[in-house]
Amino acid sequence: MHTPPSDDLATLDTADSAPRPAEPGAPRRAASPWRGRVMAAGLILAALNLRPAVTSLGPLLEEVRADLGMSGTVAGVLTSVPAACFALFGFTAPRLARRWGPVAVVCAGLAAIAAGLLLRPLAGGTVAFLAASALALAGIAVSNVLMPVIVKRWFPDRVGSMTGLYSMGLSLGTAASAAVTVPMTDALGGSWRTGLGVWALLAAVALVAWLFLARDRTSGSRADGAEATRTEAGGKEAGRTDADAPATAGSVATAESAAPADGPAIRITRSPLAWAMAVFFGFQATAAYISMGWMPQIFRDAGVSASTSGLLLAVMMAMGVPLAFVLPRIAARLRHQGVLVVILGVFGLTGYAGLWLAPAGGAWAWALLLGIANCAFPLALTMIGMRTRTHAGVVRLSAFAQSVGYLLSIPGPLLVGVLYQHSGGWGQPIALMAGFMVPQIIAGVLAGRDRTLEDEG
Repeated sequence: MHTPPSDDLATLDTADSAPRPAEPGAPRRAASPWRGRVMAAGLILAALNLRPAVTSLGPLLEEVRADLGMSGTVAGVLTSVPAACFALFGFTAPRLARRWGPVAVVCAGLAAIAAGLLLRPLAGGTVAFLAASALALAGIAVSNVLMPVIVKRWFPDRVGSMTGLYSMGLSLGTAASAAVTVPMTDALGGSWRTGLGVWALLAAVALVAWLFLARDRTSGSRADGAEATRTEAGGKEAGRTDADAPATAGSVATAESAAPADGPAIRITRSPLAWAMAVFFGFQATAAYISMGWMPQIFRDAGVSASTSGLLLAVMMAMGVPLAFVLPRIAARLRHQGVLVVILGVFGLTGYAGLWLAPAGGAWAWALLLGIANCAFPLALTMIGMRTRTHAGVVRLSAFAQSVGYLLSIPGPLLVGVLYQHSGGWGQPIALMAGFMVPQIIAGVLAGRDRTLEDEG
C-alpha cells in the first residue's frame, strides 16, 4: 500500500502556522490574541462543511436513484465514494501542506467543496454526478487530514477542547444537512437538484473566512515555517501538556518554540499503534458512512416518511453536537481511552439489535443509540493528538490513520447495497453492520493504550 514519503511527513511542520521571529536567533513575537480566535472560528466554519456533501444525499437517495437510473448496487458504490475519496486524496494532504502550508490547503479544499456541490445538481447522468461528488469529497479529504494538524499547532495545550469544538461543528453540519434537506427541497420546488445544490452556499461562506486566514502570513506561510524551524533548532522536546489548560496566543507561541521541527524517524507502516489507530478509524468510518448513506432508506422501507427519515438521521448526527464537545475532554483526562471505546460499541450493538427487531416502532430510540455510537469519530481524532508528542508525529499518524482507515471503510457501504439488492430486505445488512462493531471495539481498545508513536520509533 502506498504511503506518503517520510520526508514529506517529517517536514510538514515547516509549512504551518508558526509566527515569524524578529530575526534569526531572537525570541519569536507572540501571536496577537485575535488570530487564535479567528482560527477557532475558521475551524468551526470548515467543520460545518465536512459532511453535508454526504448527509444531504441520504434523505434524497431514492429520488436521485430514480432520476439517474441507479440500481441498488450502483447506489452502494455511490455511498462508498466518500470513503474512497477520503483515502486516496487524504494521502496527498501531507505533500500539499508541505508545499503550500496547511491553511492554504484547507482553503483550497473548501473551494473544491463549493465547486463540487455547485456542479453536482447539474449532472445529467451517474458518471457526471459521481465526478462532481468526488471533487467535493477531495476537498473534504485534505481538510479532514489537516484539521488535527492545525489544532495541534495552534492550540497545543487545548487539544481536547479544540478537537471537541471542531467535532461539535462537524456534527452540527452533519445533523443540519440531514434534517433540513428534504423540507428545504420541498420549499424550493421539490427538485432534488436544488435541495443538494443549495449547500454550496455554506461552503462559500467558509471559503471567505479561510481566504482571510490564508492571506495572513502567520497562518500558513512556508517561508515563515522554515525560518521558525531554524530558530527552534537544538531546542528540547516539549512534553505533553494538560489538554484543557487555558490557552493564549503567547502560550501557543511558547509551546511551538519549545517543540522540535522534526520528530524521530518513524516507520509508520511498522507501528502497531498506527495500525490499531487506522483500523479503529476505519471501522468507525464504515459505521458512519453506512448510517449516512443507508439509514434513511432503512427507515423509509419500514414505512417511515421521507421527511421523518431525514429527521431520524439528523437525530443520529445531532447526538454528536454535545457529545463531540464533552467526549474529547473526558478522553484527554484518561490514561487509557479503551473504556470509552467499549461504551460506545455497546450503544452501537444495542441500536443495531433494535433496528433489526423493530425498525419503525422504536426508530427514535435506535437513532439515539446509534448517534451516540457514531461519536467514535471525535474520540478517534482526540486519540490521534494524544498518541503523539511532536508535530511531525501527529502529521504522520493523522495521515496514516485517516487514509488507511478510509481505505478499509470502502467495502462496507458497498456490501450493504449488494446485500440489500440481493436479499430484498434489511436483515442481512443490519447483521453486517453489527458485525463491523466487534473489530472496531478491539482495535479501539488497543489504540487507546497510554503510549505514543514516538515511543515506537
